[in-house]
Amino acid sequence: MAQPKRTKLSNELSTWMCLICGWIYDEASGDPEHGIAPGTRWADVDMNWTCPECGARKEDFEMVRI
Repeated sequence: MAQPKRTKLSNELSTWMCLICGWIYDEASGDPEHGIAPGTRWADVDMNWTCPECGARKEDFEMVRI
C-alpha cells in the first residue's frame, strides 16, 4: 500500500543554514539579538538582513533539515 505524500504543514517552522559559514537560522528561535523575534518565518526576514557570523546575504542561505 502506498504511503500518503507528506506535505509541509503551514504551521511547521523551518531551519535555514548559511552556505558561507554554516550559521543556522531557526524560525522557532528567530534572531532576537538582531531584532528578529522567535517564530519569524524566513520569508518575513528583511531582504537586507545579513548573517550575524559572516555578513552573508539572505540569498546565501538554504533550507535544511536537522
